[in-house]
Amino acid sequence: MQQNSSWVPLFPEQASTFAWQVDGLYFYLIAISAFFTIGIVLAIFFFTVKYHEKEKYATGAEIHGSMSLETLWSIIPFVISVTIFLGGAIVFYNQYRPPADAMEIYVVGKQWMWKLQHETGQREINELHIPVGRNVKLTMTTEDVLHDFAVPAFRTKADVVPGRYSYIWFNATKPGKYRIQCMEYCGLNHSGMGGWVYVMEQRDFDNWLSGNVSGQTPVEAGKDLFENKLGCASCHAGGPQQRGAKLEGVFNSEVKLVGGQTVKADEEYIRNSILNPSSQIVEGYQPIMPTFKGQVTEEQLVSLVAYIKSLSGAGSQANSTTGAGNSGASGSIPNPSNPNGARNPTSQLTNTMIPGASNPNAPSDRSEPTRRDGDKKIGSK
Repeated sequence: MQQNSSWVPLFPEQASTFAWQVDGLYFYLIAISAFFTIGIVLAIFFFTVKYHEKEKYATGAEIHGSMSLETLWSIIPFVISVTIFLGGAIVFYNQYRPPADAMEIYVVGKQWMWKLQHETGQREINELHIPVGRNVKLTMTTEDVLHDFAVPAFRTKADVVPGRYSYIWFNATKPGKYRIQCMEYCGLNHSGMGGWVYVMEQRDFDNWLSGNVSGQTPVEAGKDLFENKLGCASCHAGGPQQRGAKLEGVFNSEVKLVGGQTVKADEEYIRNSILNPSSQIVEGYQPIMPTFKGQVTEEQLVSLVAYIKSLSGAGSQANSTTGAGNSGASGSIPNPSNPNGARNPTSQLTNTMIPGASNPNAPSDRSEPTRRDGDKKIGSK
């Protein structure tokens, strides 16, 4: 399909399950704005003509107010405001609550490209192949500056912020080729930071998957980092020599921190535990875990998070609350497998080392070094 650059559609076609909701709300706002704008302008002209000065120094009739009129102009704006709020709340709720059965794809933005990886390992740059009629969730972050991932035909977009994860989801309703755009100015070549979503029938998508070299999946890459390149397994593997708590079952569980705060161990929490472990210390343990900030790339972080999630099952919805008796060390990963409540003075995500010390197991040959413009935001809540 050839791109037609001579014409930009005012309204891209609707190609997702909630595109019509976004358009409905948009046109509702346009209709209200147009109605009152035209009405007010016409009223101005009407009253200008009807009540223009006819007699010099004439005294106008006194008006003492109208209860019905005041009630009317109070009720109408209230109803309009409530309907706008309810419409926006419904659209927002539907757009930013990904279904549990969504196919997850990892996205890393950088100046000036989008790098995407499927759960099965296939990698793409500035392109995304997905099946029609399937829920798709994007887990996104950036290596450098603020970006914004948008697919106008799906009527969805989200800022991609350094140092944290952003999420969007969609369900494409018709096969085709749809534009990806960066909607946040991100530097000199911002206008060129785009790509295409290819929506395919399930059979064609399966053929595409089988015809592309997948390499390591995010979970496999994370396991390799965890067990070999970063040496995390030296503390977290099972056996008599284990010095760190097991990570099985931690994802999506409730973790009790020092000071009494309870947080959910989601992707953001795991990421922050790797990069800024001292910011969220699990109750009952000392802040002795080192930081891996600057030692792993954003893509490696995505893989590590995916691997730790897999230890609990990708869709785990654990709700157990972990306290001082069975929580983990600094880095905020608890130990759900410790039934005796014994404290383990070791770190939870890496080997036990003094904070600030260098990590001898960190990979030194990174092909794509990460710019750390967003380091000061990492771990922020």
